[in-house]
Amino acid sequence: MQRLTHYFPQQFLKNIRTRSILVVTFFLLAACGDPIKEQALQQLPMTEKRVVQLGDALNNGQVRNAILIQQYAQKVSTQKPNLSPLINEFKKDATTQGPMYLALLDRVNTAKNQPQMFASSQALYDELLNIYQAADPVLYSDALSDPLNVLADMSDGQLPRINSLSKAQSQNANNAQDFGTGEQLIGNPSYGSWQTGSNGMSFWAWYGMYSMMGNMFGRPAYYNDWGRSRNYSYYNDYGRTRYSSPTQLNKQTQLDQRTKKSFASRGQKYASPYSKNRTGSSSLSSKSKTAQTSANRFRSNTVKKSSYAKKPSKSSSFRNSNTNTSRSFRRGK
Repeated sequence: MQRLTHYFPQQFLKNIRTRSILVVTFFLLAACGDPIKEQALQQLPMTEKRVVQLGDALNNGQVRNAILIQQYAQKVSTQKPNLSPLINEFKKDATTQGPMYLALLDRVNTAKNQPQMFASSQALYDELLNIYQAADPVLYSDALSDPLNVLADMSDGQLPRINSLSKAQSQNANNAQDFGTGEQLIGNPSYGSWQTGSNGMSFWAWYGMYSMMGNMFGRPAYYNDWGRSRNYSYYNDYGRTRYSSPTQLNKQTQLDQRTKKSFASRGQKYASPYSKNRTGSSSLSSKSKTAQTSANRFRSNTVKKSSYAKKPSKSSSFRNSNTNTSRSFRRGK
C-alpha cells in the first residue's frame, strides 16, 4: 500500500514555486465554463499563502496556545521526567512539525496536485475553504487547546486548562465518562484512529509515542462507549470539519453509520457522538463560534455524499479508506 509523501514546510515552499505554472494551466483548461472551478482556481493560491503564513506565525511565536504548549511542556517535563518522550511529541504541536500543521500541508498538496481525486469541483472548493479557515492563527490557536489541556491534565492540577472548563465541571455538565488523560484527543485523526477488533468492536488506537497515554493514564476507549459518553473537546465539538480531510470525515461517517445499524439490529437506540455539541468550551474566540455555524451547515450538506471520487485508482498514492495517511509518518515510532 503506497502512502502519500509528506511535505515539510521548506519542500512545500519549493513546490509552490516550481509547480504553480502547471497547476494554473490545468485549472484554466478545466475551469472553462465551470464557475466553481474558476473559484477554486482563485482560492488555491490564497489557501497556500494562508498555510505558509500560519507556519511563519508558529515559527515567530505569534500563536498564543503554541507558546503555552512550550511553557506547559517544560513544566510537566520537569515535574515528570519519565514522560519526556511523550511530552516532546506534544511540543511539536507548537511548531510546523506538529501533526495538525503537517496535515494542512498534506491537504493543500492533495488539492493542488490531485484535484481529479475530488468528486466535484464544489468538493474541491469546499476543501480549499476549510483549509483556509483552519489556517487562521486565531482558530488554530483554539484548536491547540486540546493538546495543551492534555499537558495541563498531566500536571495533576498544577497547570490550569485553557479555553476549557475543568474536567470535573465538563464531566458533570455532559454526564460523561472518564476516558483518562488524553481523552480530548480521542477521535482526532492527528493522534490516532479507530480500529476494529476481531470481536467487531471499534476501539481507539493511538499513533506512535501517543500510545503512552493509553498505557499509563487511560483505559481502552471503545467507540460505542465513547460515542454515548464522551466529554468536550475542541476538535470534536468545534474543529472537526476544518481539521479533518474529506477522507477522514467520510471514515468517521461510515463508522457512525455502521454503529447505528448495529444498535438498530438489536433494537437499541443510538446517539451519534457528533449529534450535539458537548459543554466545556471557555473563552473561545468569536471566530471559533462563528466558524462552528458554517461547519454545521457544511456537514448537513455533505454527510450523505463523499467529497472524493468514489473509485480512486488502486495504484494511486492518495488517501483511501484503509489508511490514514495524514498521520502515517508517525507510525512505527
